[in-house]
Amino acid sequence: MATVTTVNVKLSRSNRIYRSSEPVEGKIVIKSATSISHQPIRLSVNGSVNLQVRGGSAGVIESFYGVIKPIQIVKKTIEVRSSGKIPPGTTEIPFSLNLREPGESIVEKFYETFHGTNINIQYLLTADIPRGYLHKPLSATMEFIIESGRVDLPERPIPPEMVIFYITQDTQRHPLLPEIKTGGFRVTGKLATQCSLQDPLSGELTVEASSVPITSIDIHLLRVESIIVGERIVTETSLIQSTQIADGDVCRNMSLPIYVLLPRLLMCPSVFAGPFSVEFKVCITISFKSKLAKAQPKSDPTAPRLWMALERLPLELVRTKRDQFSC
Repeated sequence: MATVTTVNVKLSRSNRIYRSSEPVEGKIVIKSATSISHQPIRLSVNGSVNLQVRGGSAGVIESFYGVIKPIQIVKKTIEVRSSGKIPPGTTEIPFSLNLREPGESIVEKFYETFHGTNINIQYLLTADIPRGYLHKPLSATMEFIIESGRVDLPERPIPPEMVIFYITQDTQRHPLLPEIKTGGFRVTGKLATQCSLQDPLSGELTVEASSVPITSIDIHLLRVESIIVGERIVTETSLIQSTQIADGDVCRNMSLPIYVLLPRLLMCPSVFAGPFSVEFKVCITISFKSKLAKAQPKSDPTAPRLWMALERLPLELVRTKRDQFSC
């Protein structure tokens, strides 16, 4: 019966969050029932922006648009142990790897970790243990998270920029049910359209009038990913998260608080780079009572419907020094 040898990369920080100016530290953990011979053990770091355009967005020439060369941020390898033997049992090999050496010129900015629909900014650590020609090499990969370094951040916390909005039948660019259009409605409020990633999205909303009963009021977070492909810009908007702030026909002229926590890995500081950009929006949806709503299948909750009123606001996300974690 063949013995099983396992390799894992364990980082020094349980949250796996680092800044580009800090060394990424941890240990390679090897568990084996027997001793194994090996060639030099190496640790590699690979950070890149991976771009893809799905066929529905790219159009006819799917094969051309679907493959886009990744943007390399960092790629380096260090040797953590020379050739030798690993004894039976558990062996831990410590490592420390600098992402950015002092005085080193950086071609690309260390963008923050982000997992989107068409844009993924990812940093991976890979431990490789080659074992010679007759043996299968061993390896393990671990993702870690990069956040902006202190030198790149504003000195002072950025106060939320509140924007006043109002939603009526006249602000809608799509058809409404006749009873909603003629009877009318008015919803007002304010929302922070510039805020820190560490803070919740905050604001308030008031239903001043509505002739048709309201069934739900929801706040949707959207990401807008844009990629330059050849001579065109391909943009796709996708839903990140939905939060219901009212269920049923709310009281008129009563202020409803808006308080939405931001999901870390699905959002990042707004990015406007050369070949790509990542922006965010907030979509406020008001659903009115209608028999059509029950008959229609639920798909995109932000798509215009006859029984819904919509308002989209831009959302600029930033990181400040106050957002940095404690080491």
